[in-house]
Amino acid sequence: MEYKSKIEGGLKEALKSRDSIRVSLLRMLLASIKNKEVEKLRALSEDEFFAIVKTSIKQHLESIESFKKGQRQDLVDKEEKELEMLKEFLPAQLSEEEMSREIDGAIKELEVKSQKEMGKVIKFLMEKYPGRIDGKVLSQMVLKRLSSL
Repeated sequence: MEYKSKIEGGLKEALKSRDSIRVSLLRMLLASIKNKEVEKLRALSEDEFFAIVKTSIKQHLESIESFKKGQRQDLVDKEEKELEMLKEFLPAQLSEEEMSREIDGAIKELEVKSQKEMGKVIKFLMEKYPGRIDGKVLSQMVLKRLSSL
């Protein structure tokens, strides 16, 4: 798997440069992958790998929020650094302009007529661009677009 070798290569570099935060993050990511592979009894697909990274990103965002409430700026800084490192493993996200074009195309293709069918558009685009679209942003954009129909 390409992503796994990228992580292992990054881990070797981080160990050589004594970057303890990066070492910790990459080891955690490798452990998550290994656990999921054991659970699935096979190597992970790229989509499954992206799901692990997204879950980890979500956890880091929640931790940052909690640490800010607890006024622990040192931990906020550490979590933010790890968050930036995690984002390196996701594919490039679609821009708002690209998403807008894709939403319009999906609405036409699926012949969506009202907000009640919003889920069809979201599901269609999430499957078409796995790991490249933020679900919250997509949901807001689709809702805005459908409300003007």
